Amino acid sequence: MDQIKIFSPASVANVSCGFDVLGFCLDKIGDEMQVKMTDKPGIEIGEIKGQKLPKDPLKNVASIAVQSMLDDYPFKNGFKIDIDKKIKPGSGIGSSAASAAGAVFAVNELLGKPFSKKELIKYAMAGEAFASGVPHADNLAPVLLGGFTLVRDNKNLDVISLPSPPDLMVTIIHPKIELKTIHSRSILKKNIPLNKAVQQWGNLGAFVSALYTNDYDLLSRSIEDKVIEPIRSMLIPKYQEVKKIVLESGALGCGISGSGPSIFALSKGKLNAKKVGDAMEIVYKSIDLEFDIHYSQINKNGIKII
Repeated sequence: MDQIKIFSPASVANVSCGFDVLGFCLDKIGDEMQVKMTDKPGIEIGEIKGQKLPKDPLKNVASIAVQSMLDDYPFKNGFKIDIDKKIKPGSGIGSSAASAAGAVFAVNELLGKPFSKKELIKYAMAGEAFASGVPHADNLAPVLLGGFTLVRDNKNLDVISLPSPPDLMVTIIHPKIELKTIHSRSILKKNIPLNKAVQQWGNLGAFVSALYTNDYDLLSRSIEDKVIEPIRSMLIPKYQEVKKIVLESGALGCGISGSGPSIFALSKGKLNAKKVGDAMEIVYKSIDLEFDIHYSQINKNGIKII
């Protein structure tokens, strides 16, 4: 096989209570990438559709991620990467992660799978670090492994795959403003009060327990962010109004997707997810702010070959 086409999905990171460690994979929302093996050594960024991205391989997260992998697995041939970019950069649903993870997954397939999916996370992180300024795997892990993932140790990449309740649905609204991760990280405090940290640990532990036991009530009580949301929410138009109306509409919980500006809500069942989405729309229509809205199940498989 000398070429491959893949679908690399969007993802939600942090999930309120799990800053930089918790994430889950979305379904149907994502990028398409085609990677071809070439006779000329090196990595070439070919056609890019959908968004304006750099073609310089030293400035594109996909090629940066692949190069980090080839540094550990030298190969005489090169690769050309074409990207149909359907996840808008700066949207908060893992745009750079989809590019980085998709690229290393595709090249790994063409190389005959010398690396496991978990091992690919390390190489994809090189691209993510370039995009956000910090190497973190909370978006990358669910894209490569599928479902919910917990990054217990970011340095040694101890990543745990978690189950998901069968009726869990996600509603995502993306107000059409751009909020880059590198900027939204820069406003975060370096230290937090102990009482806030204790509350956050409790919520994260309870959330993980809820996933294993299909306890929707416990899951609902756990989707609470005492550390990051109070700061980042100031960057998102009408965030508090959206959250209030979403919870009143029956969502299990609501929070900032990644670094924002997208907002996610978890619901039990498709009907509740649609009701929540209708409520979200009301807020942004009232201020004439353009938005995209998505409904998704939890994608348990992650990246797939087309």
